[in-house]
Amino acid sequence: MFNKWILFVSRRFSKVDRHGRSAVTSTLASLGICFGVMTLITVISVMNGFQMSFIDSIMEVSSYHVKVSGFASDSSLEREFVEYCQTDSEIVSQVPFLEAQALAVGRSEKQSAALVRALPPTVCDDDAGFASEVRMWTGNFDISSPNSIVLGSDLARRLGVRIGGVVNLCALSGGADVDLFSSDRVFIVTGMFRTGYADINSSYAFINFDDGKRYFGEKAESNLVYGLKIHDKYKDARVVARLQQKFPNLRVESWKNFNRSFFGALRVEKNMLMVLVFLIFVVVGINIFSGMRRMVFERREEISIMSAFGGRKGQIQSIFVMQGFLTGFFGAVPGLVLGLLLCVRMSDIFMLISKATYYIQLFFVMLADPSSADFVRENSMFMVYAGIPPRVVPGEVLAITVFGIFSSLIASWIASRNVLKMTVAEVMRDE
Repeated sequence: MFNKWILFVSRRFSKVDRHGRSAVTSTLASLGICFGVMTLITVISVMNGFQMSFIDSIMEVSSYHVKVSGFASDSSLEREFVEYCQTDSEIVSQVPFLEAQALAVGRSEKQSAALVRALPPTVCDDDAGFASEVRMWTGNFDISSPNSIVLGSDLARRLGVRIGGVVNLCALSGGADVDLFSSDRVFIVTGMFRTGYADINSSYAFINFDDGKRYFGEKAESNLVYGLKIHDKYKDARVVARLQQKFPNLRVESWKNFNRSFFGALRVEKNMLMVLVFLIFVVVGINIFSGMRRMVFERREEISIMSAFGGRKGQIQSIFVMQGFLTGFFGAVPGLVLGLLLCVRMSDIFMLISKATYYIQLFFVMLADPSSADFVRENSMFMVYAGIPPRVVPGEVLAITVFGIFSSLIASWIASRNVLKMTVAEVMRDE
């Protein structure tokens, strides 16, 4: 049971220790926890913004949440599957598509490999996630007309084409009834798009679903795939299990099976970063441990008096643990607030860093070689960073804040374990 006198004594100790060396130690410990929490929240949120922009683009544009294939031109099975998806409350949309690999040829015979995906013209209306991630760079996502194509921005740049330009799918994978090389597969560029993932921008092209069936050959129809979006992508296992039970002849795959190595690398990168930044709390904890041990030694007379009046070892230890808790609390909470404020204004901070580095570089160039000042430019990467908003995950923020308090609490507990290592008689005799 927590006695009121423990809190009273702890507060009295704190008031007395506001001056002198103990005050400096306590203040530095709180500041260390504050900056540790602030830094970790900011870094993790910025990393979430970078990683989730990749992951969202892959899942919304490339892999979908669930992929279903194996229809083998069975129209009745396909119709039954679509009807089931429309009645399942967890499935948001189902989009059929065909895809093939191609060698695209643009203006001046510029060539580039491309992954051509044939989609229904109404895909942006049917799939809100797809529409939100495929941000049009120029033109419109219009594949309603025959032989119209929408290219990734980097792919279009490599092919040297613009809106209204012509792209020829010179080499195209498909069935035996499709010519491998042909100069007749000519498409008109109606739009260029960008996503948060560079590989999609540099390789994907979208055409009309009917064009896909015509150019990819009869074998392509047997490779028909349905991309499903569900309300909660982390509940994909439940949807996959239901679909496999209902349609045992179909092949059902979750997004977790696609790009497994890529997602794994992102997870390892994030975990390693968290471990490195958590070392801040280890350093702060050691500082608190050293300060608390000194405080216990300096308070040995008061400890002896409290013990003589009937205070148990655990109760006396609680006084110093409470001080450690307050040190962590008054460091972690301001760190939480500052970290969230930095996340909200992160784009402005990147722009400020861009301006600062530009003017610093310009200053030194003007001192050394004024004639080269015209060649100094702002770092364009800061513009890219500013365009990616940090993503604050409440669970991670809570874990960081609690860990900041816990590091101070455990350091105080370890430092005060031997509060009565000296007997009361020894202390009173020496004094």
